[in-house]
Amino acid sequence: MLTIETVLPGAPAAARILRRYTSEVASRWYGRPATEDEVDQALHDEPSDDLTGTTGVLLVALDDGVPVACAGARFRGDVAELTKVFTLGEARGRGIGRRMVRAVERACAERGVGTVQLDTRGELAEACALYERLGYRRVQPFNDEPYSDRWYRRSLAGTSA
Repeated sequence: MLTIETVLPGAPAAARILRRYTSEVASRWYGRPATEDEVDQALHDEPSDDLTGTTGVLLVALDDGVPVACAGARFRGDVAELTKVFTLGEARGRGIGRRMVRAVERACAERGVGTVQLDTRGELAEACALYERLGYRRVQPFNDEPYSDRWYRRSLAGTSA
């Protein structure tokens, strides 16, 4: 049975799925499997410890207790940054990614956040397609993230995230 839970970034389930997420993103970036050292460095360079409390939220999907997906948001006033959206390859095709994004949007709306935005790369085609299906629209860059080439935004006003 699939459940979605809010977790602390340092919790074992969070650490496990965030490592898998980072490994996949790094491997796609390098065009080969990322080494353990490269994954460790990426986790160090982009920590997730702010995805809790007043600064953010981290959700993990558990399938019979096993972490299979994650998604988070960083709160920045009336805007949240959607981040760490990932589903294990073996769990894809079941609508888990959609459920995760919608759950993050609900968490954002509960905190009074009116807009969710994100940056990503076009080579993450599955993710871009998901965001577009969920109503995210491409916008002009709102940051100078060197690994990104696409920026998306969605207003939560008038929606039932």
